[in-house]
Parts: sequence; C-alpha cells; structure tokens
Amino acid sequence: MPTATTLAYDLDDHDIIMQDPADTSYVLRFRDIPDHQKPREKLLQFGPDTLSAAELVAIVFGQGTPKEDVLSIAERVVKEYGEKAIIHETNPVNLVEALDIPIVKACQLIACFELGRRYFAKSAGRPVYIRHSKQAYEHLKHMGDLKKEQLRGLYLNSRYQVIHDEIISMGSLTANIVHPREVFQPAIEHGAIAIIIAHNHPSGRLHPTLADTQLTERLINAGKLLGIDVVDHLIIINGHYVSLISPQ
Repeated sequence: MPTATTLAYDLDDHDIIMQDPADTSYVLRFRDIPDHQKPREKLLQFGPDTLSAAELVAIVFGQGTPKEDVLSIAERVVKEYGEKAIIHETNPVNLVEALDIPIVKACQLIACFELGRRYFAKSAGRPVYIRHSKQAYEHLKHMGDLKKEQLRGLYLNSRYQVIHDEIISMGSLTANIVHPREVFQPAIEHGAIAIIIAHNHPSGRLHPTLADTQLTERLINAGKLLGIDVVDHLIIINGHYVSLISPQ
C-alpha cells in the first residue's frame, strides 16, 4: 500500500527504431420497463447527460438477443469490461471473446468510440503523465471494482506521458497465458519507451501470487531485449494496491 514517500519511475530512452451474468442487477425484463424509463425515451425527454453508461450503450446496441434483452447486455458489458477500459478497446474480437456478445454489437461499440476519438481527440483535455506508482494507481484504481481479472498496459513516452492505454487480456493471469508479444506489440506500434502493467484481484487478496511474480520477471527480461522498460506492475483491489517492481 502507498506511503507518504513515493519514488518516481526512472525512464531510459533506448532510441529504438521501429462479470459473471449472475451478477446482473436488473430484475425486470426490458419489455416490462415503462416506456418513459427506457433509454431512448429518456434521451429524448431529458437529454444524454441523464443516462448511465449502460443506458447509452443500450441505445447504441438498439436491440438485444433471443437470450438477453438489450439493457441486460449493456449493463453486463459495462460492468465486466469497465467503463474506462472499453473506451480504449479497438478490436471487436476481444469484446466477443471476453463478453460473449455478437460480433455485430462489438463492432457497433468499437465504431461508436472510434467516432468519439476522431472528433473530440483535440479537445479531450490535458495529457496524462505518470511518474510513480501512486499516480499509476490513481489512474487505474477503478480496476478494483471489476468482477473479472484484467491485465492493462499503460504505454509511456520519454516525458512520462501516457500515449496508449490497452486491455491486454482478461481472465486468470499466468506467465504461460500472457505472452510478451501481447504486451510489447502496442509499445512498438505507438513508439513507447516504457510500460506500466496492472491487473486486479477480484478475490480482494492483495498479496502477489507466484504466477504474478513469474509474469513480472518474464516481461522485464523481454523488455530488456527490446529496449522497452517495464517500470511497474501493480496489483489493484478495491481501495488498495501493491507494486511488484517500484519502491513505495
């Protein structure tokens, strides 16, 4: 857990060239919800800022599937993937595999966020800079609320600026399942010189497992070969974190 004194990351520029459906909180079926409480009708009457993230996603989806109504799918997607993480996802296949949703709906969601990135990137706000583990935790602390284990990567330039944020994998993490190429490919694509990785423990247990330690060592060694530093690996639970690399 963080202390008052937190050491900053030391970045080296290597000059490289190159949720479980049972947790669903809705009881009523979508068709049983009064018309004035349905997402589209609420949008028309009260405006988009009054809708939850799940309700907005439901409008994007338009309709559900024979097994699941549209609002239940939207609620599950937002809860299991995380509001912040899903914005940065660019591969619809990842959504299909992680959330068991139709490829059409995955593409709808990816397209929706891509439009947002294209039209509002210039006015999206100040860049994010992360210089030590506490700042990394503040940026990723919402992961502590996720119901599934998720591995995230923050990719930094030489000025500590986050230039890319990606979900690398979902599910139980082991050194055998998470391959270094999945972690380092985005770094090469975006010209990052350093990586911060983080994953959550839905069990609430903060102590690193043997698999966590093995994965960290494997990624650090792979990064040395590529000249891309893995400067931190955080384990995050609700309200707390621990770093496997950076002194706290």
